[in-house]
Amino acid sequence: MQLTLIEYRFILIFCLFCFNCFSQEDTLIKRKKLLITTDKDTTLEFTGTRISEREVDSEIGKLEIGGYVSTYYSHYSDEITANDFVQFPTMAARNNQFGLNMVQLSMNYASKTLRGNINLHYGDIPQSVWPQPFNAIQNAHIGLKLIKKLWLDAGFFKSHIGLESIQPRENITSSMAVVSFHEPYYLSGAKLTYEVTSKLSLQLNAFNSFNGFVENNKNKAVGFSALYDLNDKISITYNILTCDETPDNFNNNHQRIYQDLYATFKFKKLSFGVELNYGTQNNTLLSDTSKQAVMYSGLIVAKYQFLRKLAAYGRGEYFSDPNRILTGSLAIGNYIYGGTFGFEYKPLKNVSLSCEGRILESDNLIFKTKGYYLNQRSEIIGCLDIWF
Repeated sequence: MQLTLIEYRFILIFCLFCFNCFSQEDTLIKRKKLLITTDKDTTLEFTGTRISEREVDSEIGKLEIGGYVSTYYSHYSDEITANDFVQFPTMAARNNQFGLNMVQLSMNYASKTLRGNINLHYGDIPQSVWPQPFNAIQNAHIGLKLIKKLWLDAGFFKSHIGLESIQPRENITSSMAVVSFHEPYYLSGAKLTYEVTSKLSLQLNAFNSFNGFVENNKNKAVGFSALYDLNDKISITYNILTCDETPDNFNNNHQRIYQDLYATFKFKKLSFGVELNYGTQNNTLLSDTSKQAVMYSGLIVAKYQFLRKLAAYGRGEYFSDPNRILTGSLAIGNYIYGGTFGFEYKPLKNVSLSCEGRILESDNLIFKTKGYYLNQRSEIIGCLDIWF
C-alpha cells in the first residue's frame, strides 16, 4: 500500500502530537478549556455504526486520543485471487499468513457546539477495500451544532449502514459476513442529525456515491436513518439509501434503493444482533434488463460470556443477489449462506484474543481449490487485538 508524501507528513505530525500528550505526568490533563484523555472504552460491540454521537454537556471541550492494533492468522480452503487476497477480503484477508488487519491512530474532539474525528489506519483492511489515494484515511469529519439538538457533520465517514463495522473490535466475530462485505465501507458527504429525544435520533444524509469518497457520476446518494434506544440494553436502527451508480455516458437508469434494519441486545452475559436487508435496482434483471431486480440478506450473531474472561460466539448469515446488484461480475447464483463459531478470551479489558471457524456455501462454484472450483469454503481465523 503506497502512501503519499502528504499522508506520511500527516501521520508524523499526528504521532508527534500524541507523544507530546502522553509525555505529560498524567494522561488526564485540564488546560484552560480543553480536557485531553486516552480512549477509555472497553466494550465496543455494536458501537461502530451508530448514526448519532453522545453530546458533551460540559463547557470544557474533550480531546480523546486512541490507538488500536488488530493482528491475525488465517487459513482458507480456497486459493487467493489475483490481488493476493482471498474471496470476500476485508478482515483476515490473506491465506495461510500472519497479517495485520489494521493499526489505527485516532483523535476525537467534542464540545457543546463543535465536534470532529480523525482516524488514520494502515494494514490489510485499508489495502484490500479502501480507495486510492485515500486509503490511509478511515474517516475525517467535523460537526457543528446549528441549533439545540440539531447537528451538521461533513467530511469522510466510515459507513453507518449495517450491523458490522470495519473495525474488528466493534464486532462479535473476527470475520465479516458476506452482506457486510458488499455494503458501503466509506462515504463522503454531509449528515444532518436531530436528537428528537434521548432515545430517538433522526438523520438525513447525502453522499457522493454508494461506496466511495470521490464522485463517479453526476448523481448523488441520499438517505435517511433512524436510531431508537429502547433502553441501555436494546437498540433498533433503520437506514435507507438511494442512488444511481450508472456512468454518465450510459442512457439506462439504474436507480438503487437499499434498506437496512438491525437491532442489538446487550445483557449481562448475552449479546446478540439481528440484521435484515432488502434492495432493488432498476433495469438490472438478467433475464430482462428493462425490469427491476431484487436482492435480500440477513444475519444473526450472538455471544455468551460463560466465564468472566471467556466467551463463546456464533453467527448465521444468508445473502441472495442473483442479479448481481451488489456482487457485480461475481456470479454467486441464488445465494450464499454460512455459519461461524468461535471463542473469545479477554485477559484485560482492552485486549482480545479470539479463534473462530466458518463454513460458506454458495449456489455456484466460486471457490477455487487445487485447480478445481467448488461451492464451499472453510476458514479458520485467529485474531489478537489491543487498544488504548
